[in-house]
Amino acid sequence: MDYRMGVISSLDEVGQQAWDQLLAKQEPEREPNPFLSYAFLHALHESGSACADTGWQPQYLVLWRDDKLAAAMPLYVKAHSYGEYVFDWAWADAYHRNGVEYYPKLLSAIPFTPVTGPRLMATDDEARQQLIAFLIEQQQASGMSSTHILFPPEDQVQQLEDAGFLLRSGIQFHWLNQGYQDFDTFLATLEHKKRKNIRAERRKVQEAGVMLRQVRGADATDADWRFFHRCYSNTYAEHRSSPYLNLDFFRRIGAAMPQNILLVIAERNGERIAASLVIHNNHTLYGRYWGAIEHVPCLHFEAAYYQPLEFCIANGIETFEGGAQGEHKMARGFLPVKTHSAHWLAHPAFSDAIERFLQREGGGIDSYMDELNERNPFKT
Repeated sequence: MDYRMGVISSLDEVGQQAWDQLLAKQEPEREPNPFLSYAFLHALHESGSACADTGWQPQYLVLWRDDKLAAAMPLYVKAHSYGEYVFDWAWADAYHRNGVEYYPKLLSAIPFTPVTGPRLMATDDEARQQLIAFLIEQQQASGMSSTHILFPPEDQVQQLEDAGFLLRSGIQFHWLNQGYQDFDTFLATLEHKKRKNIRAERRKVQEAGVMLRQVRGADATDADWRFFHRCYSNTYAEHRSSPYLNLDFFRRIGAAMPQNILLVIAERNGERIAASLVIHNNHTLYGRYWGAIEHVPCLHFEAAYYQPLEFCIANGIETFEGGAQGEHKMARGFLPVKTHSAHWLAHPAFSDAIERFLQREGGGIDSYMDELNERNPFKT
């Protein structure tokens, strides 16, 4: 079967209808991953948050069959390793110390978003194999140091290993909805100490006179987005770094995908003091961003965890993915989940060295996973 292959720098070259139709075919029985939607990716690019000027040059791979989009892969030429959440700084340093260039590199991921989702998007297995072959052809012809595929789903991991990629594991913390009727029903399943601590944290926020509002994307005003961006930027300022995302990006997703957005806004004495943003579909909620302009003890936990948990329970959402890192989430009912990434390195000696490193690291990840599971926060 004949395929027409191409590399595009803008999703405009595909169009929203074709892109979202392909996305919908990845898990036809479930609502599509919102971070892979045309609306989200296009907002990243058009707002200037993820573009060549910020070190994220789009170079998407696309395959057409009978003039229909049969496969695609989000792919970037990266000039650095910021905003990835699978850390390869040590690899880049080793290259540099040996006089070998590590950047630019190829990266398949959702910018600034450590969320598992299909990277090899295809209508069928044949198209997916053609996409993998095209990727290998591109990475070998590009002269770049490496290709990295971050947070692919379990069913694509073996395909990438078969194609010569080295596999790496990580750990995130996810909350699973066991059909809870309300927040108290969920609390009742936790160990006594964990349950007591959560109630104490929520009480501190209430006693501080803080009220919280859950604002759906369709109801969010421009003032809400401006305030949220102020909070988001303040979080980065407190860590002496610059925010990845600009106000234009948030306005764009607010207009283009309001059905996937929930803002939690905290107020005291009629003044807004903090906000969090989560993204969701009908089966998964993803914790994303938080910020405050005034410190209130435990408000972060209330706005970024407990309010979204209540939203999940009220709306029958199955999973709350808590984002990168955060062992402290276990005390709030989140459990460890293994994540994956795949890596191809052109330099044979470095590839061998990193393969040995990943074998050692993988053993450590497995041991850490066992240790975490022994500290399960739920009643035995």
